[in-house]
Amino acid sequence: MDNLKEDIKTNEDNKEKVVSITEAARLNNVTRQAIYVAIKLKKLKAQKETTRWTINLDDLETYRQSKYSRTKSVWNGELLFDNNKGYYSVNQVARMLDVPAQKIYYATRVGMLKAHRRGAAWVINKEDVELYRSSYLNKKHNKQKAS
Repeated sequence: MDNLKEDIKTNEDNKEKVVSITEAARLNNVTRQAIYVAIKLKKLKAQKETTRWTINLDDLETYRQSKYSRTKSVWNGELLFDNNKGYYSVNQVARMLDVPAQKIYYATRVGMLKAHRRGAAWVINKEDVELYRSSYLNKKHNKQKAS
């Protein structure tokens, strides 16, 4: 928290709170490079004071609310990964099954796990996840126990 207090300084002229690129990245749980790219693409307002960039906390919050998120992705007017309807992303399925995401991608490519392409994303139905779990993961787990 002390770092946050150090990086958030009050601009004496405007009485506005600003943060450095490093702190903006930490607050958004992204890399510094992602913040630089957002600034360059004019998606995030920032000011350069001599050699140091500063970002107003209000501008950072506006950026956070408007930035792209897979969980908010829409395809043909419908939410892509509507967990309430049983639709999940590859990463969500990987977390559900406690396996690496690469294993899920592989399973979709070789036909062990049914997935549907929606734009640039793969969408996986919960029923297909359960079928994959019982058909492949549980069998493999039981074989390892028997050995």
